[in-house]
Amino acid sequence: MTNCIEISGLCKSYGDFALEDVNLTLPGGSILGLIGENGAGKTTTIKCILNLVRRDAGTITLMGYDNLTQERQAKAEVGVVLDECFFHDTLRPRDIHTILSRVYSDWDRALYQSYLSKFQLPEGKFIKEFSRGMKMKLSLAAALAHHPKLLILDEATAGLDPVVRDEILDEFLGFIQDEDHSILISSHITSDLEKVADYITYLHQGKVVLSAAKDVLQDQYGRVGCTAQQLSAVDPADLVRVRKGSYGCEALVSDRAAFHKKYPQLMVEPISLEDIMLLIGKGEPL
Repeated sequence: MTNCIEISGLCKSYGDFALEDVNLTLPGGSILGLIGENGAGKTTTIKCILNLVRRDAGTITLMGYDNLTQERQAKAEVGVVLDECFFHDTLRPRDIHTILSRVYSDWDRALYQSYLSKFQLPEGKFIKEFSRGMKMKLSLAAALAHHPKLLILDEATAGLDPVVRDEILDEFLGFIQDEDHSILISSHITSDLEKVADYITYLHQGKVVLSAAKDVLQDQYGRVGCTAQQLSAVDPADLVRVRKGSYGCEALVSDRAAFHKKYPQLMVEPISLEDIMLLIGKGEPL
């Protein structure tokens, strides 16, 4: 099975910020969640994937095609949904069909209209009259209507109410039932990724600091709360990150079972993606 995305050694410098040696692989039939604080490099990574900005080093392939030398083939099977609807406010869904049917050779009018019906989007209504949720549904309908194998989503569920988000997440899960399909989604809403993602990659200050299967993170990673004295007795090699506060310390560990066996006096709790982000983002290695 071809990996839908392969990134190796990606570097991009803006002077005051740089992506450094980013490596990422997205297998077919899976969803990869790209997480990180604002300014961590998520959108820059996506722009490099789409060749909207020129990278300084590294290689990127989409569906097996190099995104520079084979850009047309690489993008032919990619659907993109950004954090803002990129269709002009004076257009209507029926106008989107007229425009994109001339862009994509595989544009499927019947499929597009089925999504409009499913999402309850009126064909003749101007986009400026749409709610944010309606605009995101329209973007998704347009992204899916040319039968892509890869969806790239940049904060596509941000600002949506829980009902709309759940509806869109269901579409994502349906999309990857075909094992040739995959999704790369950057999001601050870690609870969404806990529902649908198969893999998680965490970008921090332009570097990949964590990349693993979501099940591994949920099953193995943990949080330890302890005093400074208790922390001093722990081998630093057994800790990923540590936060020290006025009332105690907390640490991130990568293997709950092994840590508990070695330090039975300390309690190790399961941890959420959000707490992993907080401990890595605000913590420090010992």
